[in-house]
Amino acid sequence: MNALTGTTSLIRLALRRDRFVLAFWVLGLTVFLATTTHMSVTGLPTQADVVTETQFMAANPGMRLMSLSAGASVGAYAMSRSYLTVAVLAAVMSVLAAVRHTRQGEETGSTELLRAGVVGPLAGLTAAVTVTLAANAVLAPLLGLAMIVNGQPVVGSLAAGAAVAGVGVAFTAVAALTSQLASTARGATGLATAALGGAFALSGVGNMLGGVDGSGVVALSAWPTWLSPLGWGFEMRPFGDDRWWPAGLFIVFAAMLLAAAVRLALRRDLGSGVLPQRAGRAAASRRLRGPVGLAWRLQRTAFVSWSVAMLGFGLVFGSVAESATTAEGSMRDWYETMAATTDMLDALLTSFVEMAGMLAAVYAVQVLLRMREEEARGRLEAVLAGAVERRRWVASHVLTAVLGAAALLLVFAAGMGLTAGLALGDTAGLLREISGAALAQLPAVVGIVAAVIAVFAMLPRRAVLASWLLLGASVLLSPVFGLSLGLPDWALDLSPFAYQKLPAADASAPALVAVLALAATLAAAGLAAFRRRDLAAG
Repeated sequence: MNALTGTTSLIRLALRRDRFVLAFWVLGLTVFLATTTHMSVTGLPTQADVVTETQFMAANPGMRLMSLSAGASVGAYAMSRSYLTVAVLAAVMSVLAAVRHTRQGEETGSTELLRAGVVGPLAGLTAAVTVTLAANAVLAPLLGLAMIVNGQPVVGSLAAGAAVAGVGVAFTAVAALTSQLASTARGATGLATAALGGAFALSGVGNMLGGVDGSGVVALSAWPTWLSPLGWGFEMRPFGDDRWWPAGLFIVFAAMLLAAAVRLALRRDLGSGVLPQRAGRAAASRRLRGPVGLAWRLQRTAFVSWSVAMLGFGLVFGSVAESATTAEGSMRDWYETMAATTDMLDALLTSFVEMAGMLAAVYAVQVLLRMREEEARGRLEAVLAGAVERRRWVASHVLTAVLGAAALLLVFAAGMGLTAGLALGDTAGLLREISGAALAQLPAVVGIVAAVIAVFAMLPRRAVLASWLLLGASVLLSPVFGLSLGLPDWALDLSPFAYQKLPAADASAPALVAVLALAATLAAAGLAAFRRRDLAAG
């Protein structure tokens, strides 16, 4: 027996456990990139449109924070719009998968049972890294194919897929290391997420400090971008120079971190982390005596992280308001069609607020799916054994999700109203207008919340996959994406995000009543089903 004994068996076990989850992630990211690329192809019918849009994105520091234009082509434009989103999601996929098969197994005790057999001390870590790297290896060509089928050059498409998968590889290694440092799965995920946030900050600052080349269509970065794995993907320049050598940085970075993770895995005790675990209070706070306080405590860290992110998005979106209002051509036509108005500023604010509503819905789904985690890990049984009724427990998580989503919408509105007001004037007026428009998205979030409750109650073992699929369908069918995909009106009407168009149009009371009535029906059906069913293990 050696340190890697049993690795093959653990790889098969990990693949079986994650066959649906990883497939959903890989296919979801592929469909997303195919969709956004198609939107760029149809939204920029002429080369003049491509040049105009690219010059706007390259010249604006706020836009460079989120993207780095590699040239005046549809492929380069599509990649600059989608790279950061897809790369961050690939990193999240990798972190969750690596932690799930390393630190989470130790936390739940399953790793100890496996290690009691003929399994070496590095088998679990090796299996987790192998499976996660394999998922990224599959993701890279599929992302390239997503752009190729939209008519983009093969070399640039493959470089785009490699840039995104490279970020996934880098954060696979990050998660492997944080799983050795932290004593809990949440701690390991938190450390890896913090590293991802640092990578985003470095690449964003480097992009903003950069400039534009003489052609006006190629954005140049400053040195901080080269300190970030996200920045290395930018610097591969898909559909521009198509530089492949920055991919070597992902490999070197991952190899160094994996070597450190292996060294720590051989030296530390099973179940413990290298970093000391902070002792909790001797007595619990009075706020934890009820289910609402407990639900808030479980989601507090996520809410703070989301608040910072939403504030940042609001500040960035608001900073481009002034320059975007002067846009012409296909960009202006798209915004005005989406919001059904000829006022470009109102159309712009409407689209940004609608995207904020979708992000708030993502937060709400994440919060609600904690219910499934509590149930699958057996902690819910202890809670319900006390004086907590099932409906009250569900209501505590729903309250946390809805109030948290409302707060995030207001945080986004504050950031956007502040920077837009500084650029356009009338800061107070814009703050009021954007805050009202943001809160108008809350009924759509409530509709998503109710659907998740119904899925959790009726299909507990498929709740995670079904909930994200429902949210994904609602986003793709929304006007922001659906119009560019050429979907018919009846399909767009299926999304809860399609009915409120503030500030471009007045709020629709009938639509509000309809969405809330459907949400009440789904929530009632879900609560009734949850009262009757047995608790389901993971």
